[in-house]
Amino acid sequence: MNRKFSTILVTGGAGFIGTNFIHYLFGKAGFDGRVVNLDALTYAGNPENLAAVQKVHGGKRYFFERGDICDRALVEGLFDKYEVDAVAHFAAESHVDRSILGPEAFVRTNVMGTYTLLDVARKAWKGRDDVLFHHVSTDEVFGSLGDEGYFREDTAYDPRSPYSASKASSDHLVRAYHHTYGLPITLTNCSNNYGPYQFPEKLIPLMILNMVEGKSLPVYGDGKNIRDWVFVEDHNSAVWLVMREGRAGESYNIGGENEWENIKLLDRLMEIVSLKAGASVEDYRKLVTYVKDRPGHDRRYAIDCSKLKKELGWKRESSFEAGLARTVDWYLGNKPWIDSIRSGDYLKWIEANYKQR
Repeated sequence: MNRKFSTILVTGGAGFIGTNFIHYLFGKAGFDGRVVNLDALTYAGNPENLAAVQKVHGGKRYFFERGDICDRALVEGLFDKYEVDAVAHFAAESHVDRSILGPEAFVRTNVMGTYTLLDVARKAWKGRDDVLFHHVSTDEVFGSLGDEGYFREDTAYDPRSPYSASKASSDHLVRAYHHTYGLPITLTNCSNNYGPYQFPEKLIPLMILNMVEGKSLPVYGDGKNIRDWVFVEDHNSAVWLVMREGRAGESYNIGGENEWENIKLLDRLMEIVSLKAGASVEDYRKLVTYVKDRPGHDRRYAIDCSKLKKELGWKRESSFEAGLARTVDWYLGNKPWIDSIRSGDYLKWIEANYKQR
C-alpha cells in the first residue's frame, strides 16, 4: 500500500510536533501536494515556527488557517475549500500538569475537537477509500508500567490523568468511526518527544533554559520516574510512513527504545549543556531541587514498537546523544524565539496579524 494525498489538513501545525511534521513534509519527505495548517494559536502555537515554509510555499502549497477544531462550520469550510483528502490530527491540549489544574479545556479540545473533525471527514468523504484520517496520540493512555514490560498496541487502556483520559477518549472515537462508519483511519501512540520548537514548559527545554539562566532545576519526587524518548523528526518519519503504508483501522506504537530515569536524563543534559555553554557541570548540579510529586504521576512508560518496524520497516535515524545535542544547539541558538515565547510578545503579534476565524 502506498497512499497518495493531494491536500493534507494538519491540525495543530503551529505547535511543537505539528510544526516539525510540516517541516518534514516539505523537506525529507518530499511531499509534493498541499498542506493546510489549522491551528487556534493558543499559548503553545506560533506561526513564526513555519516562517521559512511560508516564505517558499505560502499561497501555493502551504496555507495557514487560524481557528478552533471544535468550530464545525470552519472545519467543513476547509474541507470544501481545499478539497482535503487526508487529515494529520496533532492538535491537542497536551500538558499533564495543566490538565490537573484545568481539565475542561482538555475534554473540549481533545474529545469534542476530535469528534468534530471525524464527523466532518465522514460526511465530506462519503464512503471514499482513497482518503485517510490519521490520529496522533500518546503512550500515556496505557497508564503506568512496573519495572518490566512494554506497552503494545493491544495493551489495555488505563489513563491516570485528565490529559491521558481525554486522549484515550479521542482514540476510542477514532476507532469507533472506522468500525461504525468505515472511515479510513490510522492511529499512532508515541512516547515522549523532544527537539526544536518545543514550548519551554516541557522537561528538556525547561531544564536547558533554566541551566543557562542559573535557575532552579525542579525534579518531581525522587526523580526516578522513567520515560522513553524519541526525537521529534523520527516520530514524524513514522507518522508519515503510517499515513502512506499503514493498514486502515490499525494502530502503531512509536517509541525511541530509549528509557531514562528523569534524574539521569537531567544529569546527561547538564553535561551536554555545560560543554556547549562553557559552564561548570557541578554548578548546574547544585541547581537541582526535588519538589513534591504531582498527583497520579505514572512511574514508567516504555513502548514496544516492533509492529511498526516489522510491518512497515521503520527505524530511527537519530541516536539519543545526537538528538539531545541537536536540541541543545537549537535552544542555545534561538534566544529571540525563546524570549518572545516567554514574554508573551508573540501572542500580541499573533492577535495583530492572524484573525481568529
